Amino acid sequence: MKPKHHVFVCMNRRPEGHPRGSCQSVGAEETFNAFFGELEKRGMFEEVFVTGTFCMGPCDKGPTVVVYPEGVWYGQVKPGDVTEIFDKHLVGGELVERLKIM
Repeated sequence: MKPKHHVFVCMNRRPEGHPRGSCQSVGAEETFNAFFGELEKRGMFEEVFVTGTFCMGPCDKGPTVVVYPEGVWYGQVKPGDVTEIFDKHLVGGELVERLKIM
């Protein structure tokens, strides 16, 4: 089964005070849980996969989320942004410009 979209949420954790910071220290776990909760609520298990990852690079813009196949990078994604990403991007095909970082 090939999903229509695959969402990667950075879950990387670095030690407190690390110069690059980490997505985990700015709420990545809550953001991941929001994506998974929205996926469950909508029952879109065959259309959308959600996967937690290690570092994807732009640590200063975390939590970082990447949506494939488009290769769109979103930054500073909070749990409150997840419904909008589902509605606009994953269902509607429209990018959420205010969160886009690449």
